[in-house]
Amino acid sequence: MDNKYTVGIITASDKGSKGEREDISGRRIREILPAENYEVVSCKVLPDEQEELEQEMIHLADECKCNLILTTGGTGFSMRDVTPEATLAVCDRNAPGIAEAIRAYSMTITKRAMLSRGASVIRGQSLIVNLPGSPKAVEESLTYILDSLEHGMDILLGRDGECARR
Repeated sequence: MDNKYTVGIITASDKGSKGEREDISGRRIREILPAENYEVVSCKVLPDEQEELEQEMIHLADECKCNLILTTGGTGFSMRDVTPEATLAVCDRNAPGIAEAIRAYSMTITKRAMLSRGASVIRGQSLIVNLPGSPKAVEESLTYILDSLEHGMDILLGRDGECARR
């Protein structure tokens, strides 16, 4: 049995979706995830449009059965930044501790981390986590939460013996 986690990556970027900017953050996520534990099944750049982001998250969770959906971008204060709203609109259950941990850790690096509106939720058996938009912040955040994410996904997927039996 293959115990790799399946992953969908969504970059929210108007310029990136038009080919006016290279998607460095989405690529960086792919590089950080250890290949022996993760299989990236989708990596898309979408415009900052709530409906499109929602549809892709639903597709990745419900049809592709991704264990983990990571988004990058669209979590700031701009009127076009709607990734958290899209994420919350598709969730079955909130999992705020992950987003809170990212913000708390990021605050040790920059005070501007308090301006992140990123969310973290569960849809079915998929964990959806909003990461910041910059490649540096993506690396810092994902590296910080990765071990805990794996434990959480194991529980969500019924792979963690003791917790799964409850």
